[in-house]
Amino acid sequence: MAAEWVRYRRAVDQPLEAMHARFEQHVYHRHSHDTYSVGVTETGAQTFTCRGGRHTSGTGMVMAFNPDDAHDGWSATDGGFTYRIVHIGPQLLAGVRTDALGYRGDGPLFPVPVLEDPALAAALRRLHAALMGPASVLERDERLAAAVAVLDRRASRGGAAGPASPPADRSLAARVREHLRAAYLDDVGAGDLARLAGHSRFAVYRAFRAAYGLSPSDYQRQLRLRTARDLIAAGTPPARAAVEAGFADQAHLNRWFVRCFGMTPGAFRRAAGPGPGVDHASRAGTDLLEH
Repeated sequence: MAAEWVRYRRAVDQPLEAMHARFEQHVYHRHSHDTYSVGVTETGAQTFTCRGGRHTSGTGMVMAFNPDDAHDGWSATDGGFTYRIVHIGPQLLAGVRTDALGYRGDGPLFPVPVLEDPALAAALRRLHAALMGPASVLERDERLAAAVAVLDRRASRGGAAGPASPPADRSLAARVREHLRAAYLDDVGAGDLARLAGHSRFAVYRAFRAAYGLSPSDYQRQLRLRTARDLIAAGTPPARAAVEAGFADQAHLNRWFVRCFGMTPGAFRRAAGPGPGVDHASRAGTDLLEH
């Protein structure tokens, strides 16, 4: 019998919680949450009763509970089940269903408690990963925005296409970019950028991505990577460069350095070496990021 385990994280500044768990013998007593609770079954299957019926969420399926949806839960297979779930405070969705997506949603967000929707499952996995960390506040907020948009469009409208995307507001995007360049080490959130730009966080995200092909958090990370690269090229040890450039730790820097540059910070440091090679390596890295 495989061990049962639970991993849990809670955001300190937002009503957001994430749990990753494996259960085989555990049976949930009937309960409810004061949040929108949305989970993805990773392995096995979980059966539960909700809204007068019995439902089963198998591998890859989404469990979707509105606030105060009473439910229980137990393994539907002898081998148990593993799942990820995110709890989203209703206040985080309050303005989304009217302002950001351009229509007014009536009734509960989720008409049924089990959904087969790969796009929604993928968005929830990305949000869950950001909540479990490491991720910047801005990256977490953007993944929340992306997940909420899919939730509202796919779940509440039965999979119908959402409203057409507006054209890019390049002046809005440019203001946000300049702010990120000036304060890329700050732990800025989507709400901060929205207040700066005088638009909703969803409008900021759409405009920036349309204008520059990156989300604000992606662009912020690129700025931090450039700083780390320059520090390492100048002889700063990677561990210290990671902290000075705004990464959680050296491992966090390593992962993104490899993804963007194709080598570890240590390999870059050895390749750059002292003298003229530093400038050459730095320019090559800049070209890679800005092409």
